[in-house]
Amino acid sequence: MAQQPLDIRSIIRSKAGNKARFVPGFLIAYLERIAHQRELNEFFEQAGDLEGVPWLDAAVKFAGVTVERFGEDNLPAPDDPRRYTFVSNHPLGGIDGITLGSILGHRYDGHIRYLVNDLLMNLQGLAPLCVGVNKFGAQGHDFARKVSEAFSSDNHIIMFPADLCSRKQGGVIRDVDWKKTFIQKSVETRRDVVPIHFGGQNSDFFYNLANWSKRLGIKFNIAMLYLADETFKNRGKTFTVKFGKPIPWETFDKSRTAREWAAYVRQQVYEL
Repeated sequence: MAQQPLDIRSIIRSKAGNKARFVPGFLIAYLERIAHQRELNEFFEQAGDLEGVPWLDAAVKFAGVTVERFGEDNLPAPDDPRRYTFVSNHPLGGIDGITLGSILGHRYDGHIRYLVNDLLMNLQGLAPLCVGVNKFGAQGHDFARKVSEAFSSDNHIIMFPADLCSRKQGGVIRDVDWKKTFIQKSVETRRDVVPIHFGGQNSDFFYNLANWSKRLGIKFNIAMLYLADETFKNRGKTFTVKFGKPIPWETFDKSRTAREWAAYVRQQVYEL
């Protein structure tokens, strides 16, 4: 099924109801521009009925990015019968995800699944590769079940354990603290963990906006609204991907907490 066109005006109308008429036209136009509504709809039309890894390939081509790969010999062999957890830093919030999915999807014949914010399930070409999770709200009680089912499946799991794209603190671009779920579930399902470092960064505007929002105590992730804009700013660039050696699941013993082991793997990623 082809992707439905992005329509910011209709989204606002569906979310705001009768109050939508009070949203000024210039604000809608601004949101359409930073969401790159026209360009994304052009891509959706080009991608047509593509789904899964072919859709990821089309997205990478549309982004026009070049990827330099290092350490591919560290990756498990395609015919390895075991299943792995691939964890990466998340510097870009878009291109990094589709690029890693394309690389690993080809290597493992499409047997990959992302654990993602369920908002991404609205991308119909990407949805078949996603396990959409929502820790909060009405769907919050399904979180643990969906994660367990994903890790118990016959697919490799791709995760960005920070849950957010990287932030800039003290002039250094790093992920926020990693969540412990990937440690707990990898041990439970005996999956070795493959660390990945993706090299890249967003604009200073993005990081400044995120930092000021935090200082002002704004709980809504305003920076997220600009991720599409950041993705288009990164079109045509060259990025590096470094694959580390798998870390045996037995490593994550009781000598540290799951949260401490997550911090350990995070550090391993940044040392690649």
